[in-house]
Amino acid sequence: QVHLMESGGGLVQAGGSLRLSCAASGRTFSSYAMGWFRQAPGKLREFVAAISWSGGSTYYADSVKGRFTISRDNAKNTVYLQMNSLKPEDTAVYYCAAASWTTAQAMGVQQNYDYWGQGTQVTVSS
Repeated sequence: QVHLMESGGGLVQAGGSLRLSCAASGRTFSSYAMGWFRQAPGKLREFVAAISWSGGSTYYADSVKGRFTISRDNAKNTVYLQMNSLKPEDTAVYYCAAASWTTAQAMGVQQNYDYWGQGTQVTVSS
Protein backbone atom coordinates (compact mmCIF):
# COMPACT_ATOMS: atom_id res chain seq x y z
CA GLN A 1 0.00 0.00 0.00
CA VAL A 2 1.27 3.47 -0.94
CA HIS A 3 -0.26 6.70 0.29
CA LEU A 4 0.44 9.81 -1.81
CA MET A 5 0.07 13.42 -0.76
CA GLU A 6 0.54 16.33 -3.18
CA SER A 7 1.49 19.87 -2.17
CA GLY A 8 2.74 23.07 -3.73
CA GLY A 9 -0.25 24.11 -5.78
CA GLY A 10 -1.56 27.64 -5.81
CA LEU A 11 -2.32 30.73 -7.84
CA VAL A 12 0.37 32.11 -10.14
CA GLN A 13 0.48 34.58 -13.00
CA ALA A 14 1.15 33.46 -16.55
CA GLY A 15 4.87 33.05 -17.11
CA GLY A 16 5.47 32.17 -13.49
CA SER A 17 6.68 28.97 -11.86
CA LEU A 18 5.51 26.48 -9.29
CA ARG A 19 7.02 23.30 -7.89
CA LEU A 20 4.70 20.50 -6.92
CA SER A 21 5.75 17.81 -4.48
CA CYS A 22 4.29 14.39 -3.88
CA ALA A 23 5.27 12.66 -0.67
CA ALA A 24 4.78 8.91 -0.51
CA SER A 25 4.45 6.60 2.44
CA GLY A 26 5.82 3.09 2.46
CA ARG A 27 9.26 1.58 2.21
CA THR A 28 8.95 0.50 -1.41
CA PHE A 29 8.66 3.93 -3.02
CA SER A 30 11.82 3.40 -5.02
CA SER A 31 10.28 0.40 -6.78
CA TYR A 32 7.43 2.45 -8.28
CA ALA A 33 7.32 4.46 -11.46
CA MET A 34 5.71 7.80 -10.69
CA GLY A 35 3.53 10.00 -12.79
CA TRP A 36 1.81 13.37 -12.76
CA PHE A 37 -1.60 13.82 -14.33
CA ARG A 38 -3.97 16.77 -14.42
CA GLN A 39 -7.66 17.45 -14.87
CA ALA A 40 -9.02 20.79 -15.97
CA PRO A 41 -12.66 21.76 -15.39
CA GLY A 42 -14.92 19.97 -17.85
CA LYS A 43 -12.08 17.91 -19.28
CA LEU A 44 -10.78 14.39 -18.88
CA ARG A 45 -7.75 13.72 -16.76
CA GLU A 46 -4.60 13.73 -18.89
CA PHE A 47 -1.00 12.64 -18.62
CA VAL A 48 1.60 15.30 -17.80
CA ALA A 49 4.88 13.59 -16.94
CA ALA A 50 6.33 10.35 -15.59
CA ILE A 51 9.61 9.07 -14.23
CA SER A 52 11.04 5.58 -13.93
CA TRP A 53 11.70 3.98 -10.56
CA SER A 54 15.40 4.90 -10.72
CA GLY A 55 14.84 8.38 -12.10
CA GLY A 56 16.90 7.51 -15.12
CA SER A 57 14.08 7.92 -17.63
CA THR A 58 11.52 10.68 -17.90
CA TYR A 59 8.51 11.16 -20.13
CA TYR A 60 6.44 14.24 -20.94
CA ALA A 61 3.26 15.21 -22.70
CA ASP A 62 3.97 17.37 -25.73
CA SER A 63 2.04 20.25 -24.16
CA VAL A 64 4.53 20.57 -21.28
CA LYS A 65 7.78 19.44 -22.87
CA GLY A 66 10.50 22.02 -22.34
CA ARG A 67 8.56 23.78 -19.58
CA PHE A 68 8.01 21.10 -16.93
CA THR A 69 10.58 18.85 -15.28
CA ILE A 70 9.82 15.74 -13.25
CA SER A 71 12.32 14.43 -10.73
CA ARG A 72 12.41 12.18 -7.70
CA ASP A 73 14.36 11.75 -4.49
CA ASN A 74 14.04 8.14 -3.38
CA ALA A 75 15.76 8.88 -0.08
CA LYS A 76 12.94 11.31 0.73
CA ASN A 77 10.14 9.25 -0.86
CA THR A 78 9.20 12.31 -2.90
CA VAL A 79 8.57 13.11 -6.54
CA TYR A 80 8.57 16.67 -7.86
CA LEU A 81 7.14 18.54 -10.79
CA GLN A 82 8.89 21.82 -11.57
CA MET A 83 6.60 23.92 -13.74
CA ASN A 84 8.01 26.95 -15.53
CA SER A 85 6.57 29.36 -18.08
CA LEU A 86 3.09 28.52 -16.89
CA LYS A 87 0.13 29.26 -19.13
CA PRO A 88 -3.56 29.71 -18.29
CA GLU A 89 -4.24 26.39 -20.02
CA ASP A 90 -2.12 24.67 -17.36
CA THR A 91 -4.85 25.43 -14.85
CA ALA A 92 -6.04 22.11 -13.41
CA VAL A 93 -6.02 19.82 -10.44
CA TYR A 94 -2.70 17.98 -10.51
CA TYR A 95 -2.47 14.40 -9.28
CA CYS A 96 0.51 12.21 -8.63
CA ALA A 97 0.28 8.47 -9.09
CA ALA A 98 2.40 5.37 -8.53
CA ALA A 99 2.73 2.37 -10.82
CA SER A 100 4.14 -0.90 -9.55
CA TRP A 101 4.83 -2.07 -13.08
CA THR A 102 4.55 -0.47 -16.48
CA THR A 103 6.47 -0.28 -19.71
CA ALA A 104 8.17 2.80 -21.08
CA GLN A 105 5.58 2.96 -23.83
CA ALA A 106 2.73 2.90 -21.31
CA MET A 107 3.95 5.45 -18.79
CA GLY A 108 1.15 7.79 -19.81
CA VAL A 109 -1.63 5.23 -19.41
CA GLN A 110 -3.66 6.01 -16.32
CA GLN A 111 -4.91 2.46 -15.92
CA ASN A 112 -1.36 1.32 -15.22
CA TYR A 113 -1.16 3.37 -12.03
CA ASP A 114 -2.12 1.64 -8.82
CA TYR A 115 -2.21 4.51 -6.32
CA TRP A 116 -3.33 8.11 -6.61
CA GLY A 117 -3.10 11.21 -4.47
CA GLN A 118 -5.96 13.58 -3.69
CA GLY A 119 -4.70 16.28 -6.01
CA THR A 120 -3.55 19.88 -5.68
CA GLN A 121 -5.06 22.86 -7.48
CA VAL A 122 -2.92 24.92 -9.83
CA THR A 123 -4.44 28.12 -11.17
CA VAL A 124 -2.63 30.27 -13.72
CA SER A 125 -4.05 33.74 -14.28
CA SER A 126 -3.60 35.64 -17.54
